[in-house]
Amino acid sequence: MIGYGPRAPRVVWPGGARVAISLVLNYEEGGENHILHGDAQSEAFLSDIAGAAPWPGQRHWNMDSIYEYGARAGFWRLHRLFTERALPVTIYGVATALARSPEQVKAMKEAGWDIASHGLKWVEHRDMPEAEERAQIAEALRLHTEVVGEPPRGWYTGRCSVDTVALTAATGALDWISDTYDDDLPYWLELGERDQLVIPYTLEANDMRFATSPGWVTGQDFGQYLIDSYETLLAEGGRMFSIGLHCRLIGRPGKLAGLVRFLDHVAEKGGAWFATRSQIADFWAATYPSLRYERPSRMDRDTFVARYGSIFEHSPWIAERAWQLELGPAHDTAAGLHNALARMFRSATREERLGVLKAHPDLAGKLAQARRLTAESSNEQSSAGLDALTDDERAAFQARNEAYVKKHGFPFIIAVRDHSRASILQAFDTRIANDTDTEFATACRQVERIAEIRLSDLLP
Repeated sequence: MIGYGPRAPRVVWPGGARVAISLVLNYEEGGENHILHGDAQSEAFLSDIAGAAPWPGQRHWNMDSIYEYGARAGFWRLHRLFTERALPVTIYGVATALARSPEQVKAMKEAGWDIASHGLKWVEHRDMPEAEERAQIAEALRLHTEVVGEPPRGWYTGRCSVDTVALTAATGALDWISDTYDDDLPYWLELGERDQLVIPYTLEANDMRFATSPGWVTGQDFGQYLIDSYETLLAEGGRMFSIGLHCRLIGRPGKLAGLVRFLDHVAEKGGAWFATRSQIADFWAATYPSLRYERPSRMDRDTFVARYGSIFEHSPWIAERAWQLELGPAHDTAAGLHNALARMFRSATREERLGVLKAHPDLAGKLAQARRLTAESSNEQSSAGLDALTDDERAAFQARNEAYVKKHGFPFIIAVRDHSRASILQAFDTRIANDTDTEFATACRQVERIAEIRLSDLLP
């Protein structure tokens, strides 16, 4: 749920392009459910037959014919379109479909297209046992290599299970995988010892919506959506645009017209880098390599408390309580972990929070002079020059400290890294006049701010 958040890189694609466009052609024809392939029923997914359902134990002649159209006519129409415009294409090739389509594979290779794996068969994987799916992935890689002449660099199952991403990454054989839809940029996924590059795909800028409801009605619906998406991404800059296509869908003349309109628009407007997914993977790995760091959500209790027990001054109990929360990737950033720690501080009793306030040292006080501050407090006070006061300045601080503590019962607390010596003294004079309840709330907010600053030194 966290992704890049506010830390998304400002990507400049090759040639200064503002948008990387990935044209993906799914080649599934010949890999679908079919009793002649040993399946229990006919195919029912992504066709022009409204409301199609599997026919157990039978061939569905109309469904067969629609899939055949993709191989016989749609593929070649798309091949002409892309090769005439010299556009790079990534194929998501179902291994058994490729094995049944030697002429199409030859054409893909001669065009220099990036042929990625789309699994062994174009079937549903959601209920497939993990061991069976692992075996099918291995067989898909083997068969793909045998048919194409080289192994795939990328993978997309599509009709995947909850295990698919982990299983494909675990092969260690793939430069990228695409069974996610969760970002506009590639990212690295840490799976055990492997850092797997993920290039998210799309189900919305996808011609499959000609076969779903709500979806596209005309080719121009699809084309206009692609144009609108491109214009938005072009204005933002530094984003990736995946476009999903299927031979039996976009390969129909009326549907293709919308895609042509989009390609004409981009050619006229400029700003795009058309690239295969493997080209995008190469660029990303070279420009934004994986960088691991210790993640709070993966730490055991003792390590977590040792790392973050001093974020709230001399109050490790806050970290101890925070560790028991449902910590996840969203808490592996400074903002995320701060939220977890602050929750425990806010939900503590008034006496517990008062204890945190009292744990803070006086500004430029005796502990500072004796160099007995915590490392965090010492660095913070020195950042505002409080370790280099004149005798008169030190006396002024000490007088205010004494007056503040006498009135409110706890030390004056302020996030000194947000201030200068002059503004700290001004805040002193203003806040001494507050009633104690108001000042207690103000001091608590400052404690949270100090924790936020401390965490920003440790985490992204």
